[in-house]
Amino acid sequence: MRKPQLVLVIALAGGLAACGETSSLQVSDGTGPSPKLPEPNKTLFPTMNIAPAIGWPDGAKPVAASGTRVAAFAEGLDHPRWLYVLPNGDVLVAETNAPPKPDDNKGIKGWITKKVMGRAGAGVPSPNRITLLRDTNHDGIAETRTVFLENLNSPFGMTLVGNDLYVADTDRLLRFHYENGDTAIKSQPIKVVDLPGGTLNHHWTKNVIASQDGSKLYVTVGSNSNVGENGMDQEQGRAAIWEVDRATGNHRIFASGLRNPNGMAWEPQSGALWTAVNERDEIGSDLVPDYITSVKDGGFYGWPFSYYGQHVDVRVEPQNPDLVAKAIAPDYAVGPHTASLGLTFAEGNKLPSQFKEGAFIGQHGSWNRKPHSGYKVIFVPFSAGKPTGQPIDVLSGFLNDEEKAMGRPVGVVIDQQGDLLVADDVGNKVWRVSATQ
Repeated sequence: MRKPQLVLVIALAGGLAACGETSSLQVSDGTGPSPKLPEPNKTLFPTMNIAPAIGWPDGAKPVAASGTRVAAFAEGLDHPRWLYVLPNGDVLVAETNAPPKPDDNKGIKGWITKKVMGRAGAGVPSPNRITLLRDTNHDGIAETRTVFLENLNSPFGMTLVGNDLYVADTDRLLRFHYENGDTAIKSQPIKVVDLPGGTLNHHWTKNVIASQDGSKLYVTVGSNSNVGENGMDQEQGRAAIWEVDRATGNHRIFASGLRNPNGMAWEPQSGALWTAVNERDEIGSDLVPDYITSVKDGGFYGWPFSYYGQHVDVRVEPQNPDLVAKAIAPDYAVGPHTASLGLTFAEGNKLPSQFKEGAFIGQHGSWNRKPHSGYKVIFVPFSAGKPTGQPIDVLSGFLNDEEKAMGRPVGVVIDQQGDLLVADDVGNKVWRVSATQ
């Protein structure tokens, strides 16, 4: 590219970062069991409102909910995104980022998107490791840190069944032998099943949890596009939750039409599988709300043909009215463009009483909305296995007065002490939220 053209494109990239329409509704309007869904507002260029990643100034930390306090459980990590607590209380943290995907976001628009998104802290190479954190004296700070697994390929989800530790890399599900108390695993992995990856790998994160009896594994696989614009042939096995037989590796699609499912957990009262899903972009700051929902075996949740049940997305060609007629509306919206990723239920926590029944959600934060949404950890109250009422902010204050991101929350778990741990992949910390008394 000649220099004058390059200057023009860079200027265009800067302009796009501030362009687009503005929300006419509050985030709360797009939250709850019956969110407001205005008419789509498609613009020539998508709204790009990036919160530049700057990290936490010395001594700064998020704002904790009343009755709780927040402190760093571990610092100086490298892009920590996902957490898992082992039976002995050790905490595994996946230090990870997107793999190389050269066929994603091609052309000038793609080039601009990658440059602008890089401002959000997502442009660094993946560390490709899992680190073990151990709080030896139970004071709420990890005293020891060891490299538990390395040389992985953009790892994300982790789950333990007996002595089998499963790790979801971006392109395969792996099994490792684990003994209680291990601080590092040196053995070679055994591949359980290949997962959709490759050079076009738009939503790269793969999560995994085990069924209650340990016989099945459930794996999230995000879509390879926003709304199928790369062709439906690129979406085989994607926008779905897989059910994998743990003994054989055989798999089937458990639920589909889920654009980018990430967090998964079993709801304690009903025993149902729940997931947190990122919905589609580029039809306005108020569309479409991300959501959490129970997941039905064989259920179809709309993507790409419709959103929030049977609201047709006219951008998708060809249309599929037969599938739209089967689309299930989610249980609970958690705000448009909040990038809700982490999900864990309240069971076992020792936080104040308002957090005793419900779900904690890690919201990574928006890029396609003015003003910003997300950039916080929320709690959705439940009653009798279903969401009820408005969410409560658990951690906020991740954006400074200049709308720059000091941190971005992702994975959330309850630790052995009953505290809430939160992975912050911009602040490079794991935060611990505990009761003040």
